[in-house]
Amino acid sequence: MTSAGADIGPDATGSSDTVTAPPTLRPLHADDAAAVLSAFRSDPAMSRQGTVTTSEEAEEYVHRLTDPGGSKIAWAVCHEDGLVGLVCLAVDEENRNGWFSYWMTQETRGRGWTTRAAATVADWALDHAGFERLELGHRVNNPASGAVARAAGFRKEGTERGKFLIAGERVDVDTYGRLRTDPRPGGPRLTMSPAASRAKAPTRA
Repeated sequence: MTSAGADIGPDATGSSDTVTAPPTLRPLHADDAAAVLSAFRSDPAMSRQGTVTTSEEAEEYVHRLTDPGGSKIAWAVCHEDGLVGLVCLAVDEENRNGWFSYWMTQETRGRGWTTRAAATVADWALDHAGFERLELGHRVNNPASGAVARAAGFRKEGTERGKFLIAGERVDVDTYGRLRTDPRPGGPRLTMSPAASRAKAPTRA
């Protein structure tokens, strides 16, 4: 993925759980391709997460994230049995690090779900799965993604100036990290299915 999140909207403090039940986390699987395509079509800004414009591209996108021989661990954020978002870790097993990314469909942003999903997966990775550092980056013109990162316990570590060339203009990227030894953030979490909690992860010596 290219960044920590698409234009996810104000999420870190938003919440509507008093009206509807919160989502849950489970492993992404091949049957999610249609929902992934719908999510990418929900907002042109989702193109920051990759190129998914057809059913074939959606299937390839999901395959890359679920390939047993690959380095990705991906969780579907599900509400009422439908995929509404994604949290992904790209595993650097040698260094016990993970590159963190997330997105939500346009319709479900602003409810606090992205923050809860990100915090839940980050807790699992650092507390139970052998990761020692998580890191992410987002374009500076997407401050909502930074708000989610901070609420999920990540600390801003710097800015990569002119990281991307977009529409002829250089765009800066803010970088964040969360260590296993960092304080665990407060706030509610999501329920993670047992299968999701058994996802592959680095082996801690």
